[in-house]
Amino acid sequence: MSERATTWLFVPGDRPERFAKAAGSGADQMILDLEDAVVAEAKQVARDHLRDWLSDHAGWVRLNAGDGLEQDLATLAGLPGLRGVVVPKAESPEALAAIGRRLGVPLVALVESALGLEHAREIARTPGVVRLAFGSIDFALDIGARHTREALASARRELVLVSRLAGLPAPIDGVTAEVPSEGSTQSQARDDADHARELGFGGKLCIHPRQIEQVRLGFAPSEAELAWAREVVAAAEADATQVGAVQVGGAMVDRPVVERARRLLAEAADA
Repeated sequence: MSERATTWLFVPGDRPERFAKAAGSGADQMILDLEDAVVAEAKQVARDHLRDWLSDHAGWVRLNAGDGLEQDLATLAGLPGLRGVVVPKAESPEALAAIGRRLGVPLVALVESALGLEHAREIARTPGVVRLAFGSIDFALDIGARHTREALASARRELVLVSRLAGLPAPIDGVTAEVPSEGSTQSQARDDADHARELGFGGKLCIHPRQIEQVRLGFAPSEAELAWAREVVAAAEADATQVGAVQVGGAMVDRPVVERARRLLAEAADA
């Protein structure tokens, strides 16, 4: 389900030889890209490839912004394998609602500009929008900032808050440009995913299959966190009174902390 998907893998729409590999990569969702990954001259060819693929297989599609959008919508309407669309440069709730009515599929709104962030609260409540995503590289370009954690921290926190207020699942963080070396156990993608999880994000966009497992590990509770959670839950369940706080490892633990521990154990069970 898209609401709980952690790993979202882009694959260029004009590279049909990669579609099956991406679909079998282990990513929670595959996004066939019609936008940034496809040069203007190849857009129509990419649409033809997507029409063929989505007639017999499933996947998401990232639409074009502005020029080409109408052709995208005409191509995708009614395709049985279309799970949903990622709408880039999301800035207008009205435009998003129109796309949702046209295609009748879930929308992920990709916030990539200052205007998009300003309208994020309305966007998050737009019918059809099931999650927000952060286009961090384009956002940094739009506001003239460096693409660093410090520079983009306030925007990321705002998207987490907006999603919570709208009752949406945690938002999806942007891509990491570095591709992990084969067999690596630590990477920038894993580190970035861990940071996104710390802020309250629930997933990440990926640009290479080798990022998938790294991102999944970054979002997974660590063994130390799980050990702590088990200890907290056990102590709470052993407390016959079930009121006030209990002591765990020299620290007082009350109801919100116990709920956090239970949530961590549930995340691990669902992984």
